[in-house]
Amino acid sequence: MPISPYLLLPRVPYAQGPFAGEDAETESFGDAELLAVPFAEDLAPEIELPVPVAALLAHYQAKGEAGEIVEVPVANGDAVGRVLLYGVGDGSATALRKAGAAVARRGKGKDAIRIVLPGGPVAAFVEGALLATYTFRVGEAKSPVTTLEFVGDGVEAEVAGAEVIAGAVALARDLTNTPSSVKSPAWLAERAAEQGVAVRVWDERELRSGGFGGILAVGKGSVNPPRLIQLSYRPEGATRHVVLVGKGITYDTGGLSLKPTAGMVFMKTDMAGGAVVIAVLGALASLGVPIRVTGLIAAAENSFSGSAQRPSDVITQYGGRTVEVLNTDAEGRLVLADALAYADAELDPDVMVDIATLTGAISVALSKSLGAVFASEDALAGALVEAGEASGERLWRMPLIEDYLPALDSSVADLTNIEAGSTYGAGSVTAALFLREFTGGRPWAHLDIAGVGRSGADEGLFSKGATGYGVRLLLEWLAGLQER
Repeated sequence: MPISPYLLLPRVPYAQGPFAGEDAETESFGDAELLAVPFAEDLAPEIELPVPVAALLAHYQAKGEAGEIVEVPVANGDAVGRVLLYGVGDGSATALRKAGAAVARRGKGKDAIRIVLPGGPVAAFVEGALLATYTFRVGEAKSPVTTLEFVGDGVEAEVAGAEVIAGAVALARDLTNTPSSVKSPAWLAERAAEQGVAVRVWDERELRSGGFGGILAVGKGSVNPPRLIQLSYRPEGATRHVVLVGKGITYDTGGLSLKPTAGMVFMKTDMAGGAVVIAVLGALASLGVPIRVTGLIAAAENSFSGSAQRPSDVITQYGGRTVEVLNTDAEGRLVLADALAYADAELDPDVMVDIATLTGAISVALSKSLGAVFASEDALAGALVEAGEASGERLWRMPLIEDYLPALDSSVADLTNIEAGSTYGAGSVTAALFLREFTGGRPWAHLDIAGVGRSGADEGLFSKGATGYGVRLLLEWLAGLQER
């Protein structure tokens, strides 16, 4: 089970405390071993304890910061329970997400934890708590699943919405974490078809007849043929149309431009952008998003063999542009270019956004806590950055530097897929400039999530492995589009 199950229970008068009698004990803890109650610098916890609460917090120098927890053992009937006083910081969505994750992590290994919900943006707290319980394991689970028992009144809609978003993130993580011995392009297409929206899949024959030269070139070195996957969400009355494009490289050896072993270990996650698009499309109906959204996942396995593309090959992308392939490990932009060109030519979107673990250079520039956004329009960049702040998946706008366009010049084709020398550098910028060539001048943004798509530790909202970064951001942005 990727995230823990939950219950939503009504509030009871916790201020009467677990010491007001046997009945109050039962109401406070129920069957849970832990009872979590919020507090802040200006918010006293609503519970009686065997010691004065103010003195207890002063003893631990607790200030109520988000993620801070003070644990107190108390009597719970004939047993000993534990009260967790958890800090909520300034009560913002960011603080509550952090608080929810901290509380849920303290419940790991227990059958249940009962959590009194804080005031403010409850959905952010629940989202953080659920995501912190995410696990992925091939084989038998190491520990029992903890049930989260949320306690609050009048928050049914917020909790249900948080569950949908957390479930979508968990799906993206599951798809990304799945080993590539299982996860072929065809497998990914099958999982996409399970999301409850209309689906179309191009196999290798249809890709060839359709002129998708980039996807075919990247995938031709593998025994697992490529796919282009289209998911369509069309709510009644929708007047705006967004196309999301995800990189779906189900494993990336680098091709003949072979990666070193250390760089290849995590390459089952190179389809994280495609996983995000699949998860977002699957969540739109449950959230009632009133925008028409089409998702395109360009799926291929970048392998090496006698049939693999070679450095110096010239390929023809969808729409006729030719590209000299100078490095077969710069393959993501080739599959994305086909999908973007197809969207421009056939789908007539109002805006296009692609998302991809595209360049190692962006990890150098922004490290592991910020995603990058390149955009053709200031308003689009601003809206995505704003959605990133609101959702907790922050973005930093990067420049599309026109002076660097000559880096893509080729003497034998329309473009190269990487710079031939080292005059310009800025690999993430030139990759974005390459993709822009296939957008037809439409409003477009490129999200490079190479640094934030994977986590190296179990911490906060994240478990080691895929983060699902981009799901919350894109759902937040899409939900707000109708208002702009």
